[in-house]
Amino acid sequence: MRNIKFSLEGKVTFCLSFVIGTLILLGYLLTKNDSLVWIGFYYVLIALIINLLMFFHELIFFLSNIPNNKTHGNSALLMLLNVPITILYISIVFNL
Repeated sequence: MRNIKFSLEGKVTFCLSFVIGTLILLGYLLTKNDSLVWIGFYYVLIALIINLLMFFHELIFFLSNIPNNKTHGNSALLMLLNVPITILYISIVFNL
């Protein structure tokens, strides 16, 4: 099996976005505190901007030299994984 490599910036951004979003969701599920819904809403907006900036950063690096920048291409794809995760988390909150 091939070892898929990611750029450090992309990996850290993805992991931080995922962990913080998961903690906010778990906090809401455990406490049912409505203020966490608002915190989560604003967090999604801020994370969207940061993740979009990082996605385009990784994509530009990848496209500038495709054969030598595969880690940046992998990171750009990893950043896109936050989209379905966010949709899942939002659907969980609104269906409770």
